[in-house]
Amino acid sequence: MTTDETSAIATPHVAAGALFVNHEGHVLLVRPTYKQHWDIPGGYVEPGESPRDACVREVREELGLDISVGPMLVVDWAPADNEGDKLLFIFDGGMLTIEQERAIRFLDGELAEWRHVDVDAMATHVPARLDRRIRAAVTARDQGHAAYAEHGVAVPRLVDR
Repeated sequence: MTTDETSAIATPHVAAGALFVNHEGHVLLVRPTYKQHWDIPGGYVEPGESPRDACVREVREELGLDISVGPMLVVDWAPADNEGDKLLFIFDGGMLTIEQERAIRFLDGELAEWRHVDVDAMATHVPARLDRRIRAAVTARDQGHAAYAEHGVAVPRLVDR
């Protein structure tokens, strides 16, 4: 492959996060110290690291929890102005126990607080496209299958058409 050919290949930033819910189905959100909005636990994938491994690492670094994540719920192609192409994965983190919630510690200084938020109130905490992505992940979890999304909007499955 020539340099011109490789420069024409997409090189998106890749990030992975975990969808944790409580017994009421409310989503665990975290408030980063470096953003103006809430988010789910997670972060960027490092070179040579799988999205799943990055999700587990980020949860450990951000919340101080050693967890294993379940299946991928959604992958979202979500390019952003001034940030370029992005592929964003959300994995099923399941439901944290009361003991795990009590053990949450902000070890790396990136987070200020956490809370559970009802899906219907998500838009007051997160940007619109993250709201759509989280909703797509919740739906995928409820329906038992992964979803592909673009800009947070799940693309209908062929069997759904």
